[in-house]
Amino acid sequence: MTVRVLLVDDQPLVRAALQMVITDAPDLDVAGEAGNGAEAVRLVRELAPDVVVMDIRMPGMDGIEATRLITAGAGPARVVVLTTFDDDDYVYAALRAGASGFLVKDMALDDILAAVRVVAAGDALIAPSVTRRLIAEFAGRPAPAPPPRTAEGITGREREVLTLVGGGRSNAEIAADLVISVATVKTYVTRLLAKLDARDRVQLVIIAYEMGLVAASR
Repeated sequence: MTVRVLLVDDQPLVRAALQMVITDAPDLDVAGEAGNGAEAVRLVRELAPDVVVMDIRMPGMDGIEATRLITAGAGPARVVVLTTFDDDDYVYAALRAGASGFLVKDMALDDILAAVRVVAAGDALIAPSVTRRLIAEFAGRPAPAPPPRTAEGITGREREVLTLVGGGRSNAEIAADLVISVATVKTYVTRLLAKLDARDRVQLVIIAYEMGLVAASR
């Protein structure tokens, strides 16, 4: 099945580079392009893409508000934020808005394609080499107060798994740490998603920080 991708960035050169490599991939297709958030929201409704690669800083409606509107809709589109780690203070807010992960603009293009495939498959982009640093950095920053998160309703083992997910650990790493099978870890993650009403693994990471299970590193 071909994954249909909407590219959203106010820089035409960025969109052109992504379009070129996506067009060359047999399992990916560019559904459309947008230069700002408002246009992205409109095109998602019209084109129903599978994945939206979303810049944050754009004129008019930014990527955070666009992500919030897209993920609140009834369509299947999942959002991957495209950002710059060194100067972008809005990644955590974008994850709160419902993004399924994020990419850094200086990543290799092949890695970006791999990330799009991961998100299209229903997972979230939690790459320890990048995500651990970003979420740890932005989780400790002030943000509009969300409803308080508690650990009520989850078991002790589920709490352990959630803590490790919050630390950016993969399923295989969690299995090794807890001396259980990868299949069992997947079962715990699925239960956590349901019990905590989380969209995907990225939101589990955010919830782990909100519960105080993982401390933001400095």
